[in-house]
Amino acid sequence: MEETIKKIFSNNIVQSCLIILISIFIYEALNRLIFKKAKLKNSKMSNRNKTYIKLLSSIVKYVLIILTFIIILKINGVNVDSLLAGAGIVGIIVGFAVQDALKDIIRGMTIVSDNYFSVGDVVKYKDIVGRVISTTINTTKIEDLKTFNIVSIANRNIEEIEVVSNSIDIMVPLSYELPIEKAEAVVNEMVEIIRKIEEVTECNYRGVANLKESNIDYMINIRTQPALYRIITRKANGIVLSVLEKNHIEVPYNQLDIHQK
Repeated sequence: MEETIKKIFSNNIVQSCLIILISIFIYEALNRLIFKKAKLKNSKMSNRNKTYIKLLSSIVKYVLIILTFIIILKINGVNVDSLLAGAGIVGIIVGFAVQDALKDIIRGMTIVSDNYFSVGDVVKYKDIVGRVISTTINTTKIEDLKTFNIVSIANRNIEEIEVVSNSIDIMVPLSYELPIEKAEAVVNEMVEIIRKIEEVTECNYRGVANLKESNIDYMINIRTQPALYRIITRKANGIVLSVLEKNHIEVPYNQLDIHQK
């Protein structure tokens, strides 16, 4: 029985599998320890601290993967020292897009050090507006606020990511025939109602924004959490229409006059 067990454990494949299992166990243990310590230290972690924790977890994972790979090579009789010293091997690795991987890693560190954005921030990437759910050493994941799809972005593309502010501008289109005193009074009535929305931190009338062909745009500025933009915009638009209806004011629109002879 003992000889059988020795033969099994002397098998390179079995040893390699054991090393992988041990590495997984170590990663899970370290990961739990990292998050447990973070929670004990600060039950209300800031978004920046959450980003640090996610990045640290990612670094631990990749370090363990590299170490596990090296140990498995040694178990299977590969001369790792000569491989690492071989300039030709390094050249091949670089040729297979390690440059992009290094860019991702460097950018991942830059995201944290320069505070580009943090976990929980709402950002815009191309046509997608989403909430940052994780930042690892090579990728950033955001949740699309419209579709709830998860989008992974290589960290080397952070220049294309914009952090969305907490400000929304709502345009109230009113007719040129409506006196400005009356128009501003109606808009201020809208502002007072919008301020009562629980998620709204601030709401102000900003004046005349645009002089269009068929209407004047009066601007209302709303401050709220970026993740709530769509909800607050819908509520604010509903209030705008409700106040206009209450004051018997129609929303102007383009009309075509046809004259017949």
